Amino acid sequence: MSTSLVQITVEEFAHRLAGSPDLQLVDVREPAELELAQLEGFKNLPLSQFAEWSGQIHTRLDPEKETLVLCHHGMRSAQMCQWLNTQGFTNVKNIEGGIDAYAIVVDPSVPRY
Repeated sequence: MSTSLVQITVEEFAHRLAGSPDLQLVDVREPAELELAQLEGFKNLPLSQFAEWSGQIHTRLDPEKETLVLCHHGMRSAQMCQWLNTQGFTNVKNIEGGIDAYAIVVDPSVPRY
């Protein structure tokens, strides 16, 4: 049984962020990317380090909590969302367009790279 990927636009994300402090936020970009641009409140789980953190995913994140996943353009975060679904996470959403779309549409002060 495959679970379909749930997407959220950057506008919806900004609105949700303002109204719901109880979101679980995950950024799967690399540490070097975070040095270029990042958003407050995200836990960094780089996909390149998957082997290091994947075995502890249930202690690092709450599978019941609404989880929003971010990357540069939305491709790596989509992969992470699919994997989290296979791990029993019940409310996972991919931030469509990633931090790049966020910088264009929501907050131009966020650096683009």
